[in-house]
Amino acid sequence: MTTNQPFTEPIEMAPHLSGCPYDSYARLREAGGAHQAVKPSGGQVWVISRYDDVKALLSDPRMSIEARNSRHGYQGFGLPPALDEHLMNVDDQAHARLRRLVSSAFTPRRVEAQRERVEAAVDRLVAAIVPNGRADLVAELAVPTPVVVICDLLGIPESDGAAFQAYTRSLMTPNDPNRPSTRDLVAGMHACLVALINRKRTEPADDLLTAMITARDGDDRLTENELTSLAFLILWAGFETTVHLISNAMATVLSEPGLANLVREEPDPHTPRMAALVEELLRRDGPMLTAIRRFPLEDLRVGERVVPAGDTVLLAIGSANRDPQYITNPDAIDLDRASSGHLGFGHGPHYCLGAPLARMEVRTALWTAVRRLPNLRLAIPEQELRWKPDHRQHALTELPVTFAAQPA
Repeated sequence: MTTNQPFTEPIEMAPHLSGCPYDSYARLREAGGAHQAVKPSGGQVWVISRYDDVKALLSDPRMSIEARNSRHGYQGFGLPPALDEHLMNVDDQAHARLRRLVSSAFTPRRVEAQRERVEAAVDRLVAAIVPNGRADLVAELAVPTPVVVICDLLGIPESDGAAFQAYTRSLMTPNDPNRPSTRDLVAGMHACLVALINRKRTEPADDLLTAMITARDGDDRLTENELTSLAFLILWAGFETTVHLISNAMATVLSEPGLANLVREEPDPHTPRMAALVEELLRRDGPMLTAIRRFPLEDLRVGERVVPAGDTVLLAIGSANRDPQYITNPDAIDLDRASSGHLGFGHGPHYCLGAPLARMEVRTALWTAVRRLPNLRLAIPEQELRWKPDHRQHALTELPVTFAAQPA
């Protein structure tokens, strides 16, 4: 799809709404708030592109996240109940109950306690590449950082961390011909989680998994399937989203004049200016192009279109965050404006529970890499960076950089 050609519906999501689809998103917003599109798998969906519509629908109780409300038999990943009974698959009271139980363990105190551990983990990773003079910051910084942090938060021993990283990375690359089958990967991860939970019951510790095991709301507590499913969700979401957030943030800072200097001038990763920069990076270059699918419980009017009950709806966060009706000059990174209304972590009841931790990780990774790696710059022209051809994620495949090597 190009800006000087009309488009017809249904729109092919690949390549038109995949990778870096911002020109196409602008066309969608101009032509109306709701459009029909076709996924590479052949399934037809609605794409909602305007900020006001996306924000409203993210918190609209008539929009269900439960697959049973799809009239087309939506299957998703087809995970077993032991890994599928989590926050992103239930609505209303069932969702509120799970979130209440998990929130009692996922406290601000527990997240803040991770600050020194996050900084230490990033320091170790950057120190390892300092002598080399070049690196792929996806593989050598963005991928290992959240693995270390999430495993530490949950209480996964370092000896098990490599196995969880291998499972998670393989699940993220379904088109890799060398990966095990999805069934084998899921079975392996489930077995690891069950063994870990059993170990935590006999050897409790001050970690999130132990807190989830013991969390209660009166007489209520998590079932076994809910416990393994939520641990799986925290591993998956905490890893995948943060990998792409760190990678995208680094790419932007190294591509736009002045941003790297701004980071170098900050005395630590947690200043107001660093926080403002991360919010703008989340808004403009966030990793999620679309929110997890929704299904209307009744026919809904979106702009001039009526979306039938049970159809699959994708709320285009990547489009909404660049909507000029929401924010002035949306394609610019501007630290002096209030961009707190962005939808980078969602909105409404399914707002990302791990947002504070992800923000801390990206601030720390950005600041440490830019400060510790002299003359850090992209190793290739910005326009040659490769993005995954995915309609769900704005995600780099690699981020090659050079810098002045230093002794270890």
